Amino acid sequence: MMNKNSLETLYQRVNLIKIGVYGLLVLGIYYSALTRLIGYDWARDDFTYCYLMPLVIGYLIWEKRERLAELLSVPSWCGLIPFTFGLVLFWLGELSGEYFTLYISFWLVMVGMLWMHFGWQKIKITAFALILSLFMFPLPNFLYTKVSLRLKLISSRLGVGMLQLYGMSAYREGNVIDLGFMQLQVVDACSGLRYLIPLIIMGLILAYFFKAALWKRIILVISTGPLAILVNGMRIGLTGILCQVWDPKIAEGFFHDFSGWFIFMFSLGVLLLEIKILHKIGPSKKSAVSSKKPPSSLEKVGSRASVIQSVGPLHQEAASVSGLKAKKKMLSMVGIILLAATLVLSWGVNFREKIPVIKPLAQFPEQVEGWSGIRQSMEQKFIDSLDLSDYLIIDYYNKEKRAVNFYVAYYESQRKGESIHSPATCLPGSGWIFREAGSIAIDTPGYNEGSVKVNRAFMQKLDHRQLSYYWFSQRGRVLTNAYQLKIFTFWDALIRQRTDGALVRLVTPVYEFEEVEQADARLQGFTMKIWPLLNEFIPGREIK
Repeated sequence: MMNKNSLETLYQRVNLIKIGVYGLLVLGIYYSALTRLIGYDWARDDFTYCYLMPLVIGYLIWEKRERLAELLSVPSWCGLIPFTFGLVLFWLGELSGEYFTLYISFWLVMVGMLWMHFGWQKIKITAFALILSLFMFPLPNFLYTKVSLRLKLISSRLGVGMLQLYGMSAYREGNVIDLGFMQLQVVDACSGLRYLIPLIIMGLILAYFFKAALWKRIILVISTGPLAILVNGMRIGLTGILCQVWDPKIAEGFFHDFSGWFIFMFSLGVLLLEIKILHKIGPSKKSAVSSKKPPSSLEKVGSRASVIQSVGPLHQEAASVSGLKAKKKMLSMVGIILLAATLVLSWGVNFREKIPVIKPLAQFPEQVEGWSGIRQSMEQKFIDSLDLSDYLIIDYYNKEKRAVNFYVAYYESQRKGESIHSPATCLPGSGWIFREAGSIAIDTPGYNEGSVKVNRAFMQKLDHRQLSYYWFSQRGRVLTNAYQLKIFTFWDALIRQRTDGALVRLVTPVYEFEEVEQADARLQGFTMKIWPLLNEFIPGREIK
């Protein structure tokens, strides 16, 4: 018979094997997602802080090592809830092509495994570290673009206000600041998102160690948002001032890079000063930054006893070590089976897309029933940024020389990061203000319903006005928002093995002495003429 030490050694070896099996299965399932996360997303300038996040998370867990060692691991079937939901999200992300869904799926699976094997008590102790680890995952592209655009516009306003306060002549058009002698472009790198997220993380960590009243810690975390936006606006203003005083190349080169580091350190100093001020307001604990006092040996015994009692008085045998090991063994078998099945299905089932063969958009006619077109081209850097498969830009003119700009962006696939960019996220950044935004029903010859609802936007920039219609043509459907895009992309990937689609946008100027209704009539008339032609170039519900 094996003695106690031999059994313990064997048990430890079995645990190591299970950890290895878990690791290989999770790596096999999430290999493409983790490769993109570390090799692409983290390498983007706005998210390079993510490389430090595993070290921060590791330290926060290591800091709780004594409390974790004191508690008995109590396996829990409740951990299967996030674990299973994470696997469901895996299929949703895999089929819809949304990496953020895959990242959240990975997080839920990891939390579920920890909960299953270590129990709720240990999850609560490490809860802050686990929640903070969510910051390792960049926002979805469509949400990131909207947030970045709003921050750019706010930072531009603050920068212009600072320049005007200094006495300089500055005018803002969207995210372009005109200084008279030069123009400053507030690009994504200057949106403030690069400082906002790290500062929120820093604020959360400081609040975590700041042993004070809850309201003080909440104030500390909330203040990181306005602080990041304010200092970023100051940075843009200083750049404009230095462009006038020094060589613009120096101001936009060395200062642009150095100021980012300086502003972050300055913001950190402001947060530490805020802690000092909050510490002096009202009653506070002994130390502003301290660790919890280690529990006494009596408390250790009590914590273990409470865990054992919590298992249930009716089944005391389950509280024994052998009972817990048997429960953990069952959970391990269930977890490994579910992961193995997911891995086999994800690698074995054929999810290759059926990409339709269509006419290239270069063949789209330049003469359309009373309209004559002039074809335009796009710079390669914009084509690469949009990740599109084919595109079309034609300026059409009618007999009265009224213009309609016609743009189509076609995507053979919208999986794994390649997705349509909505005009609503880019037009405001170029200085256009949405005066009216909604939808309108237009007649569409040959379409099943006879009419279709599309997005309508009336915009203005200074004295210039324009009207725009746009919609997303998705495998026979006409959609109007990004959320519909994601839902139907997932559904069609699952049912049809297709995620192809296109953005169609029409823009016409609202000419002087012309009413908006006349521009509406022009766009609707033009849409009726090009609709039958579009069906030849954009695939419908069924592949021909």
